[in-house]
Amino acid sequence: MIFLSAVLMLCCIWYLLKFFAHFSRKIHDLVRKLSPYTLFLSKWLQSAPATFTYTAIFCAFTLVQGTTPQHLINILTNHASTSIARVSDRPISVFFDSAFWVADNGAGLIIYVAIFWTIIAWAERKYGSPRIIVITLSGHILASIATIFIELWAINSGHAPSSLAKATDVGVSYIMVAGCTAAILLMKKWFFTISIIALGLFILLPVLIEHSIWDMGHLFATLIGFISASLLLKLSPVRKVSSPHELLENCRSEVANL
Repeated sequence: MIFLSAVLMLCCIWYLLKFFAHFSRKIHDLVRKLSPYTLFLSKWLQSAPATFTYTAIFCAFTLVQGTTPQHLINILTNHASTSIARVSDRPISVFFDSAFWVADNGAGLIIYVAIFWTIIAWAERKYGSPRIIVITLSGHILASIATIFIELWAINSGHAPSSLAKATDVGVSYIMVAGCTAAILLMKKWFFTISIIALGLFILLPVLIEHSIWDMGHLFATLIGFISASLLLKLSPVRKVSSPHELLENCRSEVANL
């Protein structure tokens, strides 16, 4: 909540500064000095619209989680869950509803935002918005379906109670994992090696230690992200994009020429 409030506060302060710049020379000079950086931020956001729009949506849902009574949040997340019971009732819409909630009442929101704003936003710039949407959605939907089949097997074989069919399963993590896998495929040299090790530890250790169905879901999302990204890369190469430094220099030139 503090993070979201800080972002909104900075936005308000910036537009207030732009307003008062019409009446004060000092504020005008300050706005002009800051303009290359705000223009850079604007272009950066526009370069990965799907990622930043999706991040804004699940942040808004997290804000709802933090300001709504817990029993009501439990009802909402259960309604959006990709559990066996909910998928049986709403076989299509539930996959999209579940993608907008951060699990565990928004726990780790800053980590999610950091990963989406850096790794996945970079991947979207390279793949393009349509391809990154296909990769992440396929990871979320197909991994959710795979976990449902595991749940059915566990219940029917007696390895899990029947109440598992109503267990809440929401979150952005499957989308995040699939997007990170797509990004790693584009990395080179030691970036690739370090990222593979980090993703492997994040995905495999919980599977080996905790043996939970949802940890298996992350593994499925990783594999599906890898397969879908690999197939889409065969259709067309990645796009060439400017580095952050190049983009900032371009913004400085634009502001200087105004």
